[in-house]
Amino acid sequence: TLRRITDPLHRSWERLEKANRIVIKFNMMKLHNRIIYYMGRRRELVDDMVARAVLRLLRERTRAEIIATDTNPYTREHLMGEDFNYAHILKEYGVGFVDSNAPPFKQYDVPGGGCMFDRYTLSACFEGAEVVSVAKMKNHLFMGVTLCMKNLFGLPPITLPHGRVRSYYHHFIRLSYVLPDLGLITQPCLNIVDALTGQWGREWGGQGRICNALLAGDHVTATDVCGAHLMGHDPASDWPNPPFRRDRNHLLIAAKRGFGTVDLREIDFESEVSAPLAEFDSERTDSEKIVESWRRTTCEQALLYQDRRRGIVDRYRNEFIFLQDGDVVWHGADPANLGSRRQLSGNKKDQGMWLKLVDPEEIEGERFETYEACLRMTG
Repeated sequence: TLRRITDPLHRSWERLEKANRIVIKFNMMKLHNRIIYYMGRRRELVDDMVARAVLRLLRERTRAEIIATDTNPYTREHLMGEDFNYAHILKEYGVGFVDSNAPPFKQYDVPGGGCMFDRYTLSACFEGAEVVSVAKMKNHLFMGVTLCMKNLFGLPPITLPHGRVRSYYHHFIRLSYVLPDLGLITQPCLNIVDALTGQWGREWGGQGRICNALLAGDHVTATDVCGAHLMGHDPASDWPNPPFRRDRNHLLIAAKRGFGTVDLREIDFESEVSAPLAEFDSERTDSEKIVESWRRTTCEQALLYQDRRRGIVDRYRNEFIFLQDGDVVWHGADPANLGSRRQLSGNKKDQGMWLKLVDPEEIEGERFETYEACLRMTG
Protein backbone atom coordinates (compact mmCIF):
# COMPACT_ATOMS: atom_id res chain seq x y z
CA THR A 1 0.00 0.00 0.00
CA LEU A 2 2.76 2.46 0.88
CA ARG A 3 4.51 1.79 -2.41
CA ARG A 4 1.27 2.34 -4.32
CA ILE A 5 0.34 5.62 -2.63
CA THR A 6 3.83 7.08 -2.92
CA ASP A 7 4.44 6.11 -6.58
CA PRO A 8 2.62 9.24 -7.89
CA LEU A 9 4.74 11.56 -5.72
CA HIS A 10 7.21 12.39 -8.49
CA ARG A 11 8.55 15.51 -6.80
CA SER A 12 9.34 13.49 -3.68
CA TRP A 13 11.21 10.80 -5.55
CA GLU A 14 13.06 13.25 -7.76
CA ARG A 15 14.61 14.78 -4.65
CA LEU A 16 15.11 11.53 -2.75
CA GLU A 17 16.71 9.67 -5.66
CA LYS A 18 19.23 12.48 -6.11
CA ALA A 19 20.00 12.77 -2.40
CA ASN A 20 23.31 11.82 -0.83
CA ARG A 21 21.74 11.74 2.62
CA ILE A 22 18.16 11.23 3.80
CA VAL A 23 17.16 12.14 7.36
CA ILE A 24 13.97 10.57 8.74
CA LYS A 25 12.01 11.84 11.72
CA PHE A 26 9.74 9.08 13.02
CA ASN A 27 7.08 9.95 15.59
CA MET A 28 8.13 6.93 17.67
CA MET A 29 10.06 8.15 20.71
CA LYS A 30 8.77 6.96 24.08
CA LEU A 31 10.33 4.94 26.86
CA HIS A 32 9.81 1.20 26.44
CA ASN A 33 7.44 0.86 29.38
CA ARG A 34 5.22 3.72 28.20
CA ILE A 35 4.31 2.41 24.74
CA ILE A 36 0.56 1.85 24.48
CA TYR A 37 -1.04 -0.55 22.01
CA TYR A 38 -4.54 -0.52 20.57
CA MET A 39 -5.91 -3.42 18.54
CA GLY A 40 -2.38 -4.74 18.13
CA ARG A 41 -0.88 -1.46 16.85
CA ARG A 42 0.97 1.37 18.53
CA ARG A 43 -1.76 3.80 19.50
CA GLU A 44 0.24 6.99 20.07
CA LEU A 45 3.26 6.31 17.89
CA VAL A 46 4.05 5.20 14.37
CA ASP A 47 3.59 1.44 14.28
CA ASP A 48 6.54 -0.89 13.74
CA MET A 49 4.99 -2.22 10.53
CA VAL A 50 4.73 1.27 9.03
CA ALA A 51 8.31 2.12 10.04
CA ARG A 52 9.59 -1.05 8.37
CA ALA A 53 7.56 -0.32 5.23
CA VAL A 54 9.03 3.20 5.00
CA LEU A 55 12.60 1.97 5.38
CA ARG A 56 12.09 -0.89 2.93
CA LEU A 57 10.67 1.54 0.36
CA LEU A 58 13.54 4.00 0.76
CA ARG A 59 16.07 1.19 0.41
CA GLU A 60 14.35 0.07 -2.80
CA ARG A 61 14.14 3.51 -4.38
CA THR A 62 17.30 5.32 -3.25
CA ARG A 63 21.05 4.85 -2.88
CA ALA A 64 21.50 7.56 -0.27
CA GLU A 65 22.87 7.30 3.23
CA ILE A 66 19.77 7.00 5.44
CA ILE A 67 19.75 8.16 9.04
CA ALA A 68 16.98 8.70 11.57
CA THR A 69 17.01 11.40 14.22
CA ASP A 70 15.07 12.35 17.33
CA THR A 71 15.39 13.77 20.84
CA ASN A 72 14.60 12.24 24.22
CA PRO A 73 12.63 14.47 26.62
CA TYR A 74 12.02 11.66 29.11
CA THR A 75 15.35 11.22 30.91
CA ARG A 76 17.55 13.62 32.86
CA GLU A 77 20.40 13.59 30.35
CA HIS A 78 18.00 13.87 27.35
CA LEU A 79 20.04 11.46 25.24
CA MET A 80 18.55 8.70 23.11
CA GLY A 81 21.13 6.03 23.92
CA GLU A 82 21.43 2.87 21.87
CA ASP A 83 18.41 0.84 22.99
CA PHE A 84 15.51 3.21 22.30
CA ASN A 85 12.30 1.47 21.31
CA TYR A 86 12.78 1.46 17.53
CA ALA A 87 16.58 1.09 17.36
CA HIS A 88 16.25 -2.57 16.36
CA ILE A 89 14.10 -1.61 13.35
CA LEU A 90 16.73 0.84 12.12
CA LYS A 91 19.41 -1.83 12.44
CA GLU A 92 17.36 -4.27 10.35
CA TYR A 93 17.66 -1.89 7.40
CA GLY A 94 21.17 -0.60 8.03
CA VAL A 95 19.90 2.85 8.98
CA GLY A 96 22.11 5.04 11.15
CA PHE A 97 20.97 7.29 13.95
CA VAL A 98 21.88 10.85 14.98
CA ASP A 99 20.77 12.20 18.35
CA SER A 100 19.43 15.69 17.65
CA ASN A 101 20.24 16.68 21.24
CA ALA A 102 23.95 15.92 20.77
CA PRO A 103 26.57 17.93 18.84
CA PRO A 104 27.53 18.83 16.22
CA PHE A 105 24.92 21.57 15.85
CA LYS A 106 24.34 24.21 13.23
CA GLN A 107 22.41 27.45 13.26
CA TYR A 108 19.79 27.56 10.51
CA ASP A 109 18.11 30.73 9.28
CA VAL A 110 14.45 30.41 8.34
CA PRO A 111 14.25 31.12 4.59
CA GLY A 112 12.75 34.57 4.12
CA GLY A 113 12.58 35.18 7.88
CA GLY A 114 10.77 33.26 10.57
CA CYS A 115 7.18 33.26 11.72
CA MET A 116 8.31 33.16 15.38
CA PHE A 117 12.12 33.21 15.35
CA ASP A 118 14.51 34.03 12.52
CA ARG A 119 16.93 31.23 13.35
CA TYR A 120 17.11 27.94 15.21
CA THR A 121 19.88 25.66 16.41
CA LEU A 122 19.41 22.11 15.10
CA SER A 123 21.56 19.08 14.46
CA ALA A 124 24.13 19.51 11.71
CA CYS A 125 22.77 16.33 10.11
CA PHE A 126 20.18 18.37 8.18
CA GLU A 127 22.81 20.28 6.23
CA GLY A 128 22.41 19.24 2.58
CA ALA A 129 19.98 16.42 3.43
CA GLU A 130 16.50 15.56 2.22
CA VAL A 131 14.03 15.09 5.08
CA VAL A 132 11.21 12.57 5.55
CA SER A 133 8.57 13.06 8.26
CA VAL A 134 6.64 9.98 9.41
CA ALA A 135 3.88 10.81 11.88
CA LYS A 136 0.82 9.43 13.65
CA MET A 137 -2.75 10.63 13.21
CA LYS A 138 -3.65 12.11 16.60
CA ASN A 139 -5.30 15.06 18.20
CA HIS A 140 -3.15 17.39 20.29
CA LEU A 141 -4.14 19.47 23.31
CA PHE A 142 -2.24 22.55 22.16
CA MET A 143 -2.01 22.20 18.38
CA GLY A 144 -5.31 20.49 17.65
CA VAL A 145 -3.72 17.86 15.42
CA THR A 146 -0.47 15.93 15.52
CA LEU A 147 0.63 15.10 11.99
CA CYS A 148 3.81 15.56 9.96
CA MET A 149 4.53 19.21 10.76
CA LYS A 150 3.98 18.80 14.50
CA ASN A 151 6.30 15.77 14.30
CA LEU A 152 9.15 18.19 13.53
CA PHE A 153 8.99 19.57 17.07
CA GLY A 154 11.13 16.61 18.10
CA LEU A 155 14.10 18.14 16.26
CA PRO A 156 15.26 21.16 18.34
CA PRO A 157 17.84 20.25 21.00
CA ILE A 158 16.65 20.41 24.60
CA THR A 159 19.83 20.79 26.65
CA LEU A 160 21.64 24.06 27.29
CA PRO A 161 23.62 25.90 26.08
CA HIS A 162 22.63 25.04 22.51
CA GLY A 163 19.09 23.87 23.18
CA ARG A 164 15.96 25.21 24.81
CA VAL A 165 13.79 23.57 27.44
CA ARG A 166 10.79 22.23 25.52
CA SER A 167 8.37 24.62 27.20
CA TYR A 168 10.31 27.55 25.71
CA TYR A 169 8.76 26.74 22.36
CA HIS A 170 5.89 24.50 23.45
CA HIS A 171 3.49 26.96 24.99
CA PHE A 172 0.88 29.56 24.12
CA ILE A 173 1.57 31.64 21.01
CA ARG A 174 5.05 30.38 20.10
CA LEU A 175 4.45 26.77 19.09
CA SER A 176 1.89 27.57 16.38
CA TYR A 177 4.55 29.69 14.67
CA VAL A 178 7.61 27.58 15.50
CA LEU A 179 6.22 24.58 13.61
CA PRO A 180 6.01 26.38 10.24
CA ASP A 181 9.53 27.69 10.86
CA LEU A 182 10.82 24.14 11.33
CA GLY A 183 8.99 23.08 8.19
CA LEU A 184 10.55 25.93 6.22
CA ILE A 185 14.04 25.00 7.43
CA THR A 186 13.81 21.23 6.88
CA GLN A 187 11.44 21.22 3.86
CA PRO A 188 10.34 17.56 4.22
CA CYS A 189 9.95 16.14 0.71
CA LEU A 190 8.10 12.98 1.76
CA ASN A 191 5.46 13.07 4.47
CA ILE A 192 3.72 9.92 5.68
CA VAL A 193 0.90 9.62 8.21
CA ASP A 194 0.25 6.31 9.95
CA ALA A 195 -3.52 6.22 10.35
CA LEU A 196 -3.87 2.48 10.80
CA THR A 197 -4.82 3.47 14.31
CA GLY A 198 -5.20 6.99 15.64
CA GLN A 199 -5.96 8.81 18.86
CA TRP A 200 -8.71 11.17 19.92
CA GLY A 201 -8.35 13.91 22.52
CA ARG A 202 -4.69 14.45 23.16
CA GLU A 203 -1.24 13.38 22.07
CA TRP A 204 -0.63 11.20 25.14
CA GLY A 205 -3.33 9.31 27.00
CA GLY A 206 -6.22 9.83 24.61
CA GLN A 207 -8.71 7.37 23.17
CA GLY A 208 -7.80 4.90 20.43
CA ARG A 209 -9.36 5.03 16.99
CA ILE A 210 -9.29 2.52 14.12
CA CYS A 211 -8.86 4.22 10.74
CA ASN A 212 -7.09 1.59 8.58
CA ALA A 213 -5.48 4.22 6.38
CA LEU A 214 -2.11 5.56 5.25
CA LEU A 215 -1.51 9.05 3.90
CA ALA A 216 1.47 10.33 1.91
CA GLY A 217 2.33 13.65 0.30
CA ASP A 218 5.20 15.69 -1.09
CA HIS A 219 4.51 18.88 0.93
CA VAL A 220 4.21 18.88 4.70
CA THR A 221 1.49 21.52 4.93
CA ALA A 222 -0.65 20.01 2.18
CA THR A 223 -0.25 16.51 3.60
CA ASP A 224 -1.38 17.65 7.03
CA VAL A 225 -4.29 19.60 5.57
CA CYS A 226 -5.50 16.39 3.93
CA GLY A 227 -4.91 14.54 7.20
CA ALA A 228 -6.89 17.09 9.19
CA HIS A 229 -9.71 16.82 6.65
CA LEU A 230 -9.74 13.03 6.98
CA MET A 231 -10.01 13.49 10.75
CA GLY A 232 -13.18 15.49 10.16
CA HIS A 233 -11.63 18.88 10.90
CA ASP A 234 -11.76 22.07 8.85
CA PRO A 235 -8.07 22.69 8.04
CA ALA A 236 -8.80 26.38 7.38
CA SER A 237 -10.36 27.01 10.81
CA ASP A 238 -8.53 28.71 13.66
CA TRP A 239 -8.55 29.36 17.40
CA PRO A 240 -10.85 29.16 19.32
CA ASN A 241 -12.72 26.71 17.08
CA PRO A 242 -12.16 23.00 17.77
CA PRO A 243 -9.82 21.26 17.48
CA PHE A 244 -7.76 24.47 17.89
CA ARG A 245 -9.11 25.13 21.37
CA ARG A 246 -5.94 26.47 22.99
CA ASP A 247 -3.82 27.95 20.24
CA ARG A 248 -3.78 28.97 16.61
CA ASN A 249 -3.87 26.58 13.66
CA HIS A 250 -0.23 26.12 12.64
CA LEU A 251 -1.28 24.89 9.18
CA LEU A 252 -3.17 28.12 8.53
CA ILE A 253 -0.18 30.13 9.74
CA ALA A 254 2.08 28.18 7.38
CA ALA A 255 -0.28 28.82 4.47
CA LYS A 256 -0.49 32.54 5.21
CA ARG A 257 3.31 32.59 5.24
CA GLY A 258 3.23 31.16 1.70
CA PHE A 259 4.28 27.67 2.78
CA GLY A 260 1.53 25.52 1.27
CA THR A 261 -2.23 25.95 1.32
CA VAL A 262 -5.18 25.01 3.52
CA ASP A 263 -7.57 24.98 0.54
CA LEU A 264 -8.27 21.38 -0.47
CA ARG A 265 -9.29 22.60 -3.93
CA GLU A 266 -5.70 23.71 -4.51
CA ILE A 267 -4.23 20.34 -3.49
CA ASP A 268 -3.90 17.34 -5.81
CA PHE A 269 -5.61 15.07 -3.29
CA GLU A 270 -6.70 11.55 -4.19
CA SER A 271 -8.29 9.31 -1.59
CA GLU A 272 -9.74 5.82 -1.42
CA VAL A 273 -11.36 6.64 1.93
CA SER A 274 -13.89 9.23 3.03
CA ALA A 275 -13.80 11.76 5.84
CA PRO A 276 -14.15 11.41 8.71
CA LEU A 277 -12.13 8.23 9.20
CA ALA A 278 -13.31 8.16 12.82
CA GLU A 279 -14.43 10.57 15.52
CA PHE A 280 -11.64 13.02 16.34
CA ASP A 281 -11.45 16.17 18.45
CA SER A 282 -9.09 17.78 20.94
CA GLU A 283 -10.04 17.45 24.57
CA ARG A 284 -11.37 20.54 26.33
CA THR A 285 -9.27 20.98 29.47
CA ASP A 286 -9.96 24.62 30.38
CA SER A 287 -12.71 27.16 29.80
CA GLU A 288 -12.58 29.43 26.76
CA LYS A 289 -12.41 32.39 29.14
CA ILE A 290 -9.26 31.19 30.92
CA VAL A 291 -7.57 30.19 27.66
CA GLU A 292 -8.30 33.63 26.22
CA SER A 293 -6.84 35.23 29.35
CA TRP A 294 -3.68 33.11 29.17
CA ARG A 295 -3.18 33.98 25.52
CA ARG A 296 -3.84 37.69 26.00
CA THR A 297 -1.61 38.08 29.05
CA THR A 298 1.19 36.03 27.47
CA CYS A 299 1.21 38.47 24.55
CA GLU A 300 1.16 41.41 26.95
CA GLN A 301 4.23 40.10 28.81
CA ALA A 302 6.17 39.65 25.57
CA LEU A 303 5.38 43.18 24.45
CA LEU A 304 6.21 44.49 27.92
CA TYR A 305 9.62 42.83 27.62
CA GLN A 306 10.15 44.56 24.31
CA ASP A 307 9.28 47.93 25.85
CA ARG A 308 11.50 47.40 28.92
CA ARG A 309 14.21 45.43 27.19
CA ARG A 310 17.13 47.73 27.99
CA GLY A 311 16.53 47.65 31.74
CA ILE A 312 15.82 43.91 31.77
CA VAL A 313 19.01 43.21 29.84
CA ASP A 314 21.03 45.31 32.28
CA ARG A 315 19.71 43.29 35.22
CA TYR A 316 19.22 39.76 33.84
CA ARG A 317 21.74 39.55 31.00
CA ASN A 318 22.10 35.97 29.60
CA GLU A 319 19.61 34.56 32.11
CA PHE A 320 16.16 33.12 31.51
CA ILE A 321 13.26 35.01 33.03
CA PHE A 322 9.58 34.35 33.62
CA LEU A 323 7.42 37.44 33.23
CA GLN A 324 3.96 37.46 34.79
CA ASP A 325 1.63 40.42 35.29
CA GLY A 326 4.46 42.87 34.66
CA ASP A 327 6.95 41.31 37.09
CA VAL A 328 9.97 39.05 36.73
CA VAL A 329 8.74 36.22 38.96
CA TRP A 330 11.74 33.96 38.32
CA HIS A 331 15.18 34.28 36.79
CA GLY A 332 18.06 31.88 36.48
CA ALA A 333 20.45 29.95 34.29
CA ASP A 334 18.23 26.94 33.55
CA PRO A 335 14.43 26.69 33.69
CA ALA A 336 14.40 22.96 32.94
CA ASN A 337 13.28 21.73 36.36
CA LEU A 338 10.80 24.41 37.39
CA GLY A 339 7.72 22.33 36.71
CA SER A 340 4.38 23.31 35.24
CA ARG A 341 3.29 26.89 34.74
CA ARG A 342 0.03 25.90 36.44
CA GLN A 343 1.97 25.52 39.69
CA LEU A 344 4.39 28.39 39.07
CA SER A 345 1.58 30.87 38.49
CA GLY A 346 0.81 31.08 42.22
CA ASN A 347 -2.44 32.84 43.03
CA LYS A 348 -2.64 34.44 39.57
CA LYS A 349 -4.03 31.42 37.78
CA ASP A 350 -5.54 33.49 34.98
CA GLN A 351 -2.25 35.26 34.17
CA GLY A 352 0.04 33.85 31.50
CA MET A 353 3.74 33.32 32.20
CA TRP A 354 6.19 34.18 29.43
CA LEU A 355 9.64 32.58 29.35
CA LYS A 356 12.49 34.40 27.64
CA LEU A 357 16.26 34.17 27.28
CA VAL A 358 17.58 37.67 27.96
CA ASP A 359 20.11 37.81 25.15
CA PRO A 360 21.56 41.29 24.56
CA GLU A 361 22.18 40.36 20.92
CA GLU A 362 18.75 38.71 20.42
CA ILE A 363 20.43 36.08 18.24
CA GLU A 364 17.29 33.94 17.92
CA GLY A 365 15.49 36.89 16.35
CA GLU A 366 12.10 36.65 18.02
CA ARG A 367 9.27 38.19 16.02
CA PHE A 368 7.42 40.39 18.50
CA GLU A 369 4.94 41.46 15.83
CA THR A 370 3.49 37.96 16.19
CA TYR A 371 2.40 38.83 19.74
CA GLU A 372 0.84 42.05 18.49
CA ALA A 373 -1.18 40.10 15.91
CA CYS A 374 -2.30 37.50 18.45
CA LEU A 375 -3.23 40.20 20.95
CA ARG A 376 -5.51 41.76 18.35
CA MET A 377 -7.18 38.36 17.90
CA THR A 378 -8.13 38.26 21.58
CA GLY A 379 -10.11 41.45 21.12
